[in-house]
Amino acid sequence: MRNPLHKRFPRDLRDEIGKYLVIFLFLLGMISATSGFLVASGSMSAAYDESFEKYNIEDGNFELAAEAEPEVLEELEQEGKVTIYPNWYIEEETKEVESTLRIFKDRTDVDLICLMKGKMPEKENEIAIDRMYADNNDLAVGDRLTVGGKELEITGFVALSDYSALFSNAQDMMFDAMKFGVAVVTEEGMDDFGTDKLHYSYSWLYEKAPADDTEAKEMGEDFLKVLSGKAIVTNFLPQYRNQAIHFTGDDIKGDNASMTVFLYLVMVIISFIFAITTSNTVMKESMVIGTLRASGYSRGELLRHYMTMPMLVTLVAAIAGNILGYTWMKGFFADMYYGSYSLPTYVTLWNGEAFVKTTIIPMIILFLITLTVLWEKLSLSPLRFMRRDLSRRKKKKAFRLNTKIKIMTRFRLRIIFQNLPNYITIVVGIFFANAILLFGSMFGPLLDNFEKDITGSMICERQYVLKMPVETANDQAEKYCAGSLKTLEDSLQSEEITVYGVDDDSRYLELEKQNEGIAVSNAYAEKHKLHVGDNITLKQTYGEKEYSFQVSEIVYYPAALAIFMPREEFNETFDKDEGYFNGYFSNETLDDIDDRMIATVITKDDLTKTSRQLRISMGNLMVIFQVFGVVMFMMIIYLLAKIIIEKNAQSISMTKILGYNNSEINGLYVTVTSIVVLISIGVTIPLANYLMKTLCVVIFREYSGYLAYHASYSVFVEMLILGVAAYAVVAWILMRKVKKVPLAEALKNSE
Repeated sequence: MRNPLHKRFPRDLRDEIGKYLVIFLFLLGMISATSGFLVASGSMSAAYDESFEKYNIEDGNFELAAEAEPEVLEELEQEGKVTIYPNWYIEEETKEVESTLRIFKDRTDVDLICLMKGKMPEKENEIAIDRMYADNNDLAVGDRLTVGGKELEITGFVALSDYSALFSNAQDMMFDAMKFGVAVVTEEGMDDFGTDKLHYSYSWLYEKAPADDTEAKEMGEDFLKVLSGKAIVTNFLPQYRNQAIHFTGDDIKGDNASMTVFLYLVMVIISFIFAITTSNTVMKESMVIGTLRASGYSRGELLRHYMTMPMLVTLVAAIAGNILGYTWMKGFFADMYYGSYSLPTYVTLWNGEAFVKTTIIPMIILFLITLTVLWEKLSLSPLRFMRRDLSRRKKKKAFRLNTKIKIMTRFRLRIIFQNLPNYITIVVGIFFANAILLFGSMFGPLLDNFEKDITGSMICERQYVLKMPVETANDQAEKYCAGSLKTLEDSLQSEEITVYGVDDDSRYLELEKQNEGIAVSNAYAEKHKLHVGDNITLKQTYGEKEYSFQVSEIVYYPAALAIFMPREEFNETFDKDEGYFNGYFSNETLDDIDDRMIATVITKDDLTKTSRQLRISMGNLMVIFQVFGVVMFMMIIYLLAKIIIEKNAQSISMTKILGYNNSEINGLYVTVTSIVVLISIGVTIPLANYLMKTLCVVIFREYSGYLAYHASYSVFVEMLILGVAAYAVVAWILMRKVKKVPLAEALKNSE
């Protein structure tokens, strides 16, 4: 015979349609977003992993000061147990868009190219450019682009397998796919650019691939020793340290883990809300439950009845969410990744792991939490249910409130004390909602502050890095030395530190204690917890020699992890000739220096590329977090405040009988919730700020460079306004619920 309890489902759904609809829509949005994200990232991660074999990606590359003789390459291959492939390139400025292109010849052996659109260049006046670079600069197939003074036709868009992230320098904290791109030309087209700006870069593949990064590091160090003994090495980059290759894969996999943790955190919150609302339903129907238990219904039957609807809502939301995830949301996140990385084409893959994460595990979380709460409630005797005595604690007499307190204030305090667990849950929920909202809201101001700090602390307008010392007649130019060292691996990964040697009487950089040690940038000091008087040890970038220094000063320079010393000390420390320099500080363009002698020129655009790229790649995602935070805020307050009103329905009804109008009753019940919500917003915003600051410090420790945490007051004001506005909508709904409480509610048995 059909269980009569099943007949109650339509009625329960009708009576609680608002609650179930709110939770369903919230779960639908969360699960569809997570599913779409995991499907897109999983498919792209698979395409990325396959690309190493499919496109024969290098095990590393090095750059020499001059072309290596064939016999030198042969010796390197034999002694280093590698195969070496010339992979020369030039870098040229573009005219139509303000950027730099790194141009290669078409590859046939290593670091193969994926054609995304159009065709590969066939003539010397044709060029294929990186797809993401093209998108960011609004370039189309068929457009003409002036590169290094030569007008070339864009024949296609490509993805270079060794540039899935467009890092121009492996030491940069972030790439810049707007100001920097890679491109491919024919062999004739490359010859047409000449050799003045040619970079003698070589890629290598090991005879036996390393098993892991540890072995890759050892093999790389061994090969470097062989290489440095036979040629002048200007750059050496093993694959495991190449951000242009590995940043994409690491970021995709890291995003996967973060999104999954975020989903589970939200599911725990949702499960507790479900458990609380279901527990409230049990309390409202205690007389019915007591009668059913006395009639022979088991605890298990009642447990299954009250758990069915939450589980069903979650299941339907999960199924619908996965459908949306595999269709619309997958495309959204795929576009987001294509807007961030230069990935090859991908095929959507069935992601069993995504299904488990978005359906099975959320169902298990909900089941366990709801079961735990209801099992305790339904274990009481039928008599206890009939008497509406569901508390396991011995009832205590209500404590007296001072009679000097106004009656309405005492009434409001009594409401808070009687519903304290629900109000505590509201506070916790608002905290998590504000943390999510802050994460989405702080992004823009953080990048604005970073750009302000960077541009406000620039050493000069144009920082020239030379291939060799060259004199200039410009009196604004000031000589300096620059090199790089690496930090020793400790709690942080090893990263490069820029070393400057500057004149004692420098007009561009003031150092107070140059002769008593070295100065370090505040970015270096803050990230590595350095203080004046500390001793630091750094090692050669391409060698094992170590250098020890004492910190004598911390200089405000957030643009880079850097140390500063007198130029004479720099030359002495690093065995340079007296008077040696390899760069100029200048606020003016140095027109009398041959371009062939200039390695690069660092300007404001170079220093702000981190913020520029982050805006492009993360902007849309931050908007999603903002919306999600507001929705979560409204949902939690609505559901929990609704429970408070329902629990106090008899009291509300009684006050109506006593002559209080709806406005006065709202002043008691809704006002109490409003006070708690407003105080919670004010208290949790600083707590959320502290949480985000701590998380950002931890996150940025894993990346090269440094980005200081910053959340402006305007962000907090925005959060406060959004919180108040969101609650205003909820309060209006709650006031309507108070109005609908019938007078007859007071006549129900409340024993």
